[in-house]
Amino acid sequence: MQKKKSSLTLWLESAPASVFASYSIAASFAVYFFMFAFRKPFAAAQYEGLKFLGTNFDLKTALVMSQVLGYGLCKYFGVKFCSEVTRAFRARAMILMILLAEAALLLFAILPADWKVIAIFLNGFPLGMMWGLVVRYLEGRRTSEMLLAGMSCSYIIASGVFKDIGLSLMDNFGIAEAWMPVTTGLLFLPMFLLAVWFLNQLPEPNPMDIAARVRRKTMNGAERIDFVKRFLPGLALLLIVYFFLNAYREFRDNFGVEIFRQLGCEGKSAVFTRAEFAVAFGVLATLASINFIKNNRRGLIAVFIIMAGGTFILGFSTILLKAGRISGFQWMVLVGLGAYLAYVPLGAILFDRLIAATRAIGTAVFAIYIADAIGYTGTISVMLYSELAHADLSALDFFRGLTCFMSILGTVFLLGSCFYFLRRSRPPTPS
Repeated sequence: MQKKKSSLTLWLESAPASVFASYSIAASFAVYFFMFAFRKPFAAAQYEGLKFLGTNFDLKTALVMSQVLGYGLCKYFGVKFCSEVTRAFRARAMILMILLAEAALLLFAILPADWKVIAIFLNGFPLGMMWGLVVRYLEGRRTSEMLLAGMSCSYIIASGVFKDIGLSLMDNFGIAEAWMPVTTGLLFLPMFLLAVWFLNQLPEPNPMDIAARVRRKTMNGAERIDFVKRFLPGLALLLIVYFFLNAYREFRDNFGVEIFRQLGCEGKSAVFTRAEFAVAFGVLATLASINFIKNNRRGLIAVFIIMAGGTFILGFSTILLKAGRISGFQWMVLVGLGAYLAYVPLGAILFDRLIAATRAIGTAVFAIYIADAIGYTGTISVMLYSELAHADLSALDFFRGLTCFMSILGTVFLLGSCFYFLRRSRPPTPS
């Protein structure tokens, strides 16, 4: 028996396109934005002088890696879960994941320093499911690029905002480093629950959405294997880029405190928030413009051009920094813009347009979670490499080297993947 639609859902079904898009962006943005209250505040603390298990391994590095490991392992599980989860269970699943993450933060506050690594792993695992659950509400619509770009700005902004909030709780209210993350989560739990309710009122894609972007359906194991086999060469190039790109983005995010300090930006008011708002505005304005391209093949080309342009910005801005043409703060904004111009489409828009262009049957979330699983594996690998092979380098020096590497590899491989998928795209079947 089909669940009765709420009056808000019925209103959204007949609302003007601009109103529907605005509501969808606001609801999805809010859900994912408030999720970061449970994920990122711990990274605002420096845990200065603390080592893991009495070794030379910094406790903060161990904590970051542990959360990323939990988050990344969840992506492998999410390949199946998020591609099969039914509409009726999505909202309940999101709430359950957040409550588990908050319980883990309570453990983080209570446990001794070395044991906090386990607590932050348990925090990261359920949070890894959130992206796919939210994207399932937005994919397969004629305005998906605009909706997904708007939602994606949430994590660009939220990471900086909640780290600034975490710093404020410690500096202005005397909250201890260990208790700051769970306190932040508790403060924003009511707002998260309200946002989930609003998101869950969205109606399913209508017939015009399906005609333009292909019907999205849950995928069984055989269908998932067939999808990978069908697009393996192009996917392989994308996954290699994502392996390093996600590591690059996470390093900038988790060690932003140290990088800003080494760039001479320490002590400046809300430095994270100011940097990430500038990045988010640039990403949203650029990616939302793809929505005006109705032809799916041309749209796919535009997505790849933007992504490759993003990786090019990484290298070019680093050259400007070395030449003294831009400040450290401006460089962090530019590399953030470049990284997210490449990263955001891989986490949402690219696969939605790819399915539409190739007329493949399935869900973009499946491909997104394959990429995420590989990406977070890359994050762990690069962090281990930086800690074990380049422990003598500062966070800034390692990040600059990684920026140059990411620029070259990303630009070349993204263009190669673009040419492959253009050969596999085809026009829609005549009705």
